[in-house]
Amino acid sequence: MHRNKHWPPSLISILAISLLNTQAQAEQIHLGRFSSGDLSNWEEKSFVENTLYKLIQDNSQTVLKAQTSGTASGLFHKIDIDLNKTPYLNWSWKVDNIYQGNNERRKEGDDYPARIYVVVSGGLFFWKTRAINYVWSSNQSIGTSWQNAYTGNARMLAIQSGADETGQWQTEKRNVREDLRSLFGEDFNEINAIAIMSDSDNSKQQTTAYYGDIFFSDE
Repeated sequence: MHRNKHWPPSLISILAISLLNTQAQAEQIHLGRFSSGDLSNWEEKSFVENTLYKLIQDNSQTVLKAQTSGTASGLFHKIDIDLNKTPYLNWSWKVDNIYQGNNERRKEGDDYPARIYVVVSGGLFFWKTRAINYVWSSNQSIGTSWQNAYTGNARMLAIQSGADETGQWQTEKRNVREDLRSLFGEDFNEINAIAIMSDSDNSKQQTTAYYGDIFFSDE
């Protein structure tokens, strides 16, 4: 007697769902698993003393808290991300307050309550390094971009602005590949690092910011 070699429809459905879930997981690259209490692979870089970064509970969710008072340090994560496969950067953030009277386009006002930036390394050719700073601006309109006050290799892009949304979590998604092309006029296939920073060393003001999980995705 020949046995039926066809799998039951129910088993096929289970396998199909399992395959889809596996593919979905493979299409997300998690860099900041703060909700899991994970700060591995993040290193601190100090410019002017140290912003205080620590994991806390916010409404029963673990997030990264940043407190800055005349300080400037950031957390960075070295990782190569293929922008052809996962071009979308996803994150959430919240700030308690913005800065008053600082000109973000000048060195003496180059402070942001919260920023996340991506870096394309130039390797030995450091002058080829490029970076986008996605910032919570104190006074520039949402969608505005400008050159960093310290280097022409970095561009600032206001994702949130002003005090209207302070104290409230905001969820963001950006197509990094398209943003790099738009801001630098070149095509880049990968980024090599991502960083978080809340700083106030120039304006000498203070604020508290919060960062949720950070990941790249294909859509």
